[in-house]
Amino acid sequence: MTLKVNSEAGAGLCAGCLSAKAFNGLCAPCRSELPVNHWHCRCCALPLAYPSAALTCGDCLKFPPPYNRSVIPWRYQYPIDGMIGRYKYHGQRTFARPLLADFCNHLTAALSTPDVPTPDLLIPAPMHPRRRWQRGFNQAQDIAETVGRRLDLPVAATLVRRTRATQAQRELNREARLANLRGVFEVRGEVPARVALVDDVVTTGATVRALAAVLRDAGAHDIQVWALARTPG
Repeated sequence: MTLKVNSEAGAGLCAGCLSAKAFNGLCAPCRSELPVNHWHCRCCALPLAYPSAALTCGDCLKFPPPYNRSVIPWRYQYPIDGMIGRYKYHGQRTFARPLLADFCNHLTAALSTPDVPTPDLLIPAPMHPRRRWQRGFNQAQDIAETVGRRLDLPVAATLVRRTRATQAQRELNREARLANLRGVFEVRGEVPARVALVDDVVTTGATVRALAAVLRDAGAHDIQVWALARTPG
């Protein structure tokens, strides 16, 4: 798939190649190129090289996260990385539309199984007001609101806030990311027993760990992580 930019891509054309044979924004060949996260850690969804759905990665075994499970359908590599990048940094929602449609389908299927209980509330990863002003929107909130409408689930975009601005996480290693987020999130209201944290990409997992920790302290018992993609490592 060679990503193309065209104002007509939202009018029934494939967001990847501009083919007219698109379903939910992607044609069959472009959709087949999406890197599905088939084999992954059952807790954090880290892509694994082994064909098993019952494995737990070494990091989760050594440092169990404060959340219960993750639902993340794709690996963050070509062409998902480019599609999310155009959406996240350039506001080109044409590239997000097919991912969000397929993401909702994936979540619907997951929620039909006993392994994934339906959350009482969706909580998008909060963005500092200054960064939101610079970017123009919070992609995690946009994803959560789209999922909430499709799955008929409530969204609380202001339940958790960032208490201070931080350095961009993508510029830091794992240890620095954890330190960067220490004490940065604050819960501002009542938290139900079952919640799902929503974000676009999970990399080291530092952000969702920090968010899940404050939500568990505030009373959540079953915490899920819902995201579009997971980095390979």
